[in-house]
Amino acid sequence: MASQLPRGDDPIVSPRKPGSVRRRGRFMGPVRITPVRAVLAVALVGSLAYIGLAILLVKDSAQLPMVTSGMAILGLVFTALSVGGAIRMWRAWQDGLQGQTVFFALLGGIAGALALGCFAGVLVLALVWGA
Repeated sequence: MASQLPRGDDPIVSPRKPGSVRRRGRFMGPVRITPVRAVLAVALVGSLAYIGLAILLVKDSAQLPMVTSGMAILGLVFTALSVGGAIRMWRAWQDGLQGQTVFFALLGGIAGALALGCFAGVLVLALVWGA
């Protein structure tokens, strides 16, 4: 039978500071892991891997539709990231955090530009594929 430590003397867990709030949910560093963030991360990595697979391994007539569909999913992911950046920018502005407002505005704008680039590539590849 293992000896038990007296309650409150656990050497692994340090006591919280007075007045601190306990974080709920799962975190990766300071970033909270939410279902939407997990889905976007999987879709981003999956679409990039799918496009890479289509470019590097497929050498027949299926390559163009595979790259086109992968870029469409990538465009949707960047669109969602752009909307998320706009929401975070608005919340930071309401809280009076100017630095975070500019940061999220820049990231949201870059994500929006990447989304438009992906959708433009999808249109060009769809026109080439249909010709």
